Amino acid sequence: MSFTYVIPDIHGRDDLLSRALDEISAHAGGKAGIIVAIGDYVDRGPQSNAVIDRLMAGMADGGPLVALKGNHDLMMVQGLRDPTKLKWWLERGGEATLASYGGDPAAVPEAHIAWLDQLRLMHVDAHRLYVHAGIDPQIPLDRQTEATLLWKRYPAGFRTVSANSMSWHGHDNDPEGPLLYRGRTNLDTLAWRTGRLTVGVFDDDKPGGPVDLIEIRGAAVGG
Repeated sequence: MSFTYVIPDIHGRDDLLSRALDEISAHAGGKAGIIVAIGDYVDRGPQSNAVIDRLMAGMADGGPLVALKGNHDLMMVQGLRDPTKLKWWLERGGEATLASYGGDPAAVPEAHIAWLDQLRLMHVDAHRLYVHAGIDPQIPLDRQTEATLLWKRYPAGFRTVSANSMSWHGHDNDPEGPLLYRGRTNLDTLAWRTGRLTVGVFDDDKPGGPVDLIEIRGAAVGG
């Protein structure tokens, strides 16, 4: 038996990410598995620089880690490479990210920007689709747009994506989550503010939702 561990939106909380990776390692108990981080590594929280460093380094034990792109990761790349988009990014959480590099856009390593830029948009295994925001169930997977995969929000209570492409995502935060439906799971619990990061554990041999949830608790921001 092996598991896939899904880490939702981190948003600059390296403290939570570090603890999540330790808890995943303990849960796996040396068995084979894969970690899928579903984007939004930067902005809002205070430690975006450290988050990127940690993810770029990969797992200490050499285990597989798949990092997907989120819309905030895209905004950071665009803001730092296109001066006309810098202000737009900074106003949407980028100021906290820039502060983690000392406040100077020029201090952000090109290696960090390039790493964010090349991230994949989705990960598909035998039973599930992992993506940052969502998919359009009326369109084949190979025709999904970047805008859909990074920015989509499902209607409130929307349950089933499609029979053969169930979606496991973040992006649309709910502090009372995660939201577990028959055809999709939204794991984003606004961790950067609430201090509660929930990792979904999926059985690689069986379809369906998470078989376990690993809850990481740290300090909340702003009460």
